[in-house]
Amino acid sequence: MTEKKLIPYGGYYTNRIPEHDPELTEVGPGTPMGEYMRRFWHPVCMAAELTDTPRFLKILGEELVAFRDKSGQIGVLHAHCAHRGASLEYGAIQEKGIMCCYHGMVFDVDGTCLHVPYPKGEEAEGEKYACSIRQGAYKAFERHGLIFAYMGPPDAEPPFPEWEENFTVMPGDELVAFSNFQHCNWLQVQDNAADNFHPTALHAAKNVVGGNYQGTTFDEVGAASMEVAPDMQFIPVHNGRSLACAGARRASKDHLFIRVQHQVLPNLSLHAYTSEDGSQEKFFSRFHIVRWTVPVDDQNSKMIGWRVMGPGIDTRAVGNKDMVGYETIDFLEGQVAMRRPERFGKYKLEDLPPIPSDHRARHNYKECQQAPGDYEAIISQRPIAVHALENPTKFDAGLYMFRKMLRDALRGANPAATPEGFAQWLKDCGGAPNSYCSGNVLSIPESDDVAQEVSRRRHATREIVRILTSADGMKGAEREAFVKQSMQELQQSLSAVAAQA
Repeated sequence: MTEKKLIPYGGYYTNRIPEHDPELTEVGPGTPMGEYMRRFWHPVCMAAELTDTPRFLKILGEELVAFRDKSGQIGVLHAHCAHRGASLEYGAIQEKGIMCCYHGMVFDVDGTCLHVPYPKGEEAEGEKYACSIRQGAYKAFERHGLIFAYMGPPDAEPPFPEWEENFTVMPGDELVAFSNFQHCNWLQVQDNAADNFHPTALHAAKNVVGGNYQGTTFDEVGAASMEVAPDMQFIPVHNGRSLACAGARRASKDHLFIRVQHQVLPNLSLHAYTSEDGSQEKFFSRFHIVRWTVPVDDQNSKMIGWRVMGPGIDTRAVGNKDMVGYETIDFLEGQVAMRRPERFGKYKLEDLPPIPSDHRARHNYKECQQAPGDYEAIISQRPIAVHALENPTKFDAGLYMFRKMLRDALRGANPAATPEGFAQWLKDCGGAPNSYCSGNVLSIPESDDVAQEVSRRRHATREIVRILTSADGMKGAEREAFVKQSMQELQQSLSAVAAQA
């Protein structure tokens, strides 16, 4: 079969499509990944989606309604009323809870039935009935414009991870919420975050067809260094709970750009500055995007999280807060089904526009072919990517390593990454774990000897991850000072070696 597979015009021998990997891709109740994910906090929608009527959601294959009652409490309930199944998306939001449109039963945000409208004189019977039912409900809260919910067993609820207590937001910067729908399985969206090599092709202006530029490339935002092929090192950290994806690339003859992305089980990715031009020294630049890949069902998902906006992180001042929100994000075009001319030509930022249902049915399909973005590359892998058909290179090592870490966590092969292990770790670090996410530009001259250059950049990359690991027991300003000082010492030592060569 291998020989036939490689013959010219041999499509006949590769036309049978295997099944997808159910262990990692299927997320419904009772599935391995579904049960694992339910033991973590996830953002389920933007706060802006909660208006004077309930918001219908589908998360992890479950039909839900989210709302803010008139007292300010956040509710995330099963959509279908416990009485006769009418959807609470047509319910009326109350001072406390929500009332089903069908028979007027009122449910609190914890699922308690507050009222059953029995006839006059039979109220006691109504109260008795109310005590006999309970609407399915999940604990939820709002944080910086996002609604988070915990959908697992109440007695196993973990701390919410406040990464570094403030998500490394510096004074003057802010977390700006966004939610971008993806018409495919969650894992291929998460895979893309660990695929640090794809910008060399997907986000390169030279590959845009016919010069039909649409804002999908790093050239267009003055960050061409992001398109330089990175030398990647993938290092499991936090006892296999997360993965440091560290890539070194030349920004210039004098500057080495080392960017560390941080992938955290099961579906969190922490991204360093996405618009780095590598022209100036930089030590320990922090979060630019905080993003969860949240399954809607097995064939749909959301990229939902925060863009960090402001001069502290955005040293080139290229970010645009007016393009961050529902079905839009500013850093590159092509992240969602709807392109910016339509999103902002027809709708305002605060609007909740309808989401296109089919990427090939879009009126601008040809324009998207000319300048595809992440959305097109990710969702076109099929609604659920078939891993058995992949032929990976060494540059795909990060996503394969992350998949293995997921599998080890699901199967209990790595106790530290089980829900119980994760929850205990978060408790031990006060709910504020440290992140490896960082963007760094070191003044290290390029070697004329290719082998020396490769050795030098790989050494620098591994040393940065080692420094971050050494600092993991520190917090705040102490940790930042230690890391920056250590990176400066690393730069000095490598520069000295370069001078002697």
